Amino acid sequence: MKSYNINMNKLKIAKTISTITNPPIICIPLFFIICLVLADGDVFTFIPLEVISLIFASALPMAIILFWAKKLGTDKDISNRSDRYMPLIVGIVSYFIGFLVSLILGLDHFLTVLLLCYSINTGVVLVITVKWKISVHTTGLSGPVAALILLLGPIGALFGIIYPVLIWSRVLLKKHTMAQAITGGVQGFFLTVLEMYLFITLFNFNVLAMTPLVDAIYYILAIIFTPVVLGLLVYLNVSHEKMVFVLCELIGLALFLAFTPFSVFIIFVLVRLASLLIILYAGSDFSWHDVLF
Repeated sequence: MKSYNINMNKLKIAKTISTITNPPIICIPLFFIICLVLADGDVFTFIPLEVISLIFASALPMAIILFWAKKLGTDKDISNRSDRYMPLIVGIVSYFIGFLVSLILGLDHFLTVLLLCYSINTGVVLVITVKWKISVHTTGLSGPVAALILLLGPIGALFGIIYPVLIWSRVLLKKHTMAQAITGGVQGFFLTVLEMYLFITLFNFNVLAMTPLVDAIYYILAIIFTPVVLGLLVYLNVSHEKMVFVLCELIGLALFLAFTPFSVFIIFVLVRLASLLIILYAGSDFSWHDVLF
């Protein structure tokens, strides 16, 4: 009975994490921070930025998700891969309209380009979803976190600690495989940062001083390193997994300490600690546990 209660508590916590990190929901606080930074204390600049982000990055996508889930009689995650096409298409359109509205109104170029990146990245997810159920949750987290890295550097990267927690949540709830959950975040992080720099350069937009591209990539690598290593070891099923994991982490520690800014090293350590705490809490219910025990 005690074990049953513990498992039910874990499921309850995982469901809560999954709910609050639903892309249209998690983007509300993260876009709020983005808009605050971009407004730089000017309330008249902040209000239109926040309204546009709320409408086109949150309200409209959430409305179609709820409508489509009710229409199909399925859960709010729309777990069936083939049922996800319509919400993803509507998301693409919503983000792109937000981009156009922001562009026409002459709003901050950073937010304008971010909405375009959202539209493109959702299109990439749609293409992948035709064959494979990549995690929309981890993609939806990594996009705004990548934007915060560009705006705030190490402070923005701190939000990456949520990434391994979300992987655990989605896998425990059996919404995704380990590979689907990890890959969603990896592609979201890299696509967003690379596209932001690409489009800002192509459109010759004037934006706030952003974190240098190389440093932004370092922060992303620091966030994904340990979850990716754990995921690979789960799938490869190599002998002496614990020894291999420790060796990889030591190499990671040495490389980040030697070749990246110290703040990147700190992010790597924090995400590593978060991943290890998840393993300890999750126990044998989570496959990362098998790597170390």
